[in-house]
Amino acid sequence: MTTPLLEYDSVVAGYTAPVVGPVSFTVGPGEIVGLAGPNGSGKSTLLGAAMGSTRVFSGSVRRQEGLRVAVQAQVPSRLREMPVTGIEILRITGAHRHDVPPAVTPLLPLRLDRLSGGQYQLLNVWACLGCGAGLVLLDEPTNNMDPKVESSLGDLLLASRAEGRALLVISHEHDFLEKVCTRLVEVGG
Repeated sequence: MTTPLLEYDSVVAGYTAPVVGPVSFTVGPGEIVGLAGPNGSGKSTLLGAAMGSTRVFSGSVRRQEGLRVAVQAQVPSRLREMPVTGIEILRITGAHRHDVPPAVTPLLPLRLDRLSGGQYQLLNVWACLGCGAGLVLLDEPTNNMDPKVESSLGDLLLASRAEGRALLVISHEHDFLEKVCTRLVEVGG
């Protein structure tokens, strides 16, 4: 049996008070684990417990020692005027060292402030997937995406699994999670 890269053991998490839990699950190499549930059910709070940005009231979250983790926020920050291109973001994250998928390639020469919300989201997801992290945490990666871009996102995630990378994907879009995840964990609802 492989050692989990990320393990939640009876986690109750929140901010000033508990919001979600207890929840237990693991994420191993090559797995895409989906946290499914309605808006407000505590999915992002659980993700925050792995990053140390939310409080764990009981239980524990353990990450494999030395594990490199990449995180894509639910609403990636973007300035109104951002004269930085997609290729520059990939250089900053190290994702330029890997073959850029065809769905992302047309975005590279464009300024970030000229991308649609879905294009910007897709570029951010690839920056996480291509940076060489062993575990990628994606919070609502389908936000702002039309069906075509969402399909490209699904392809990126499935290809990433083939490379042995582990992913924890949070979404309220149950159908998307069922298409791309090896396992689902239901939260709340």
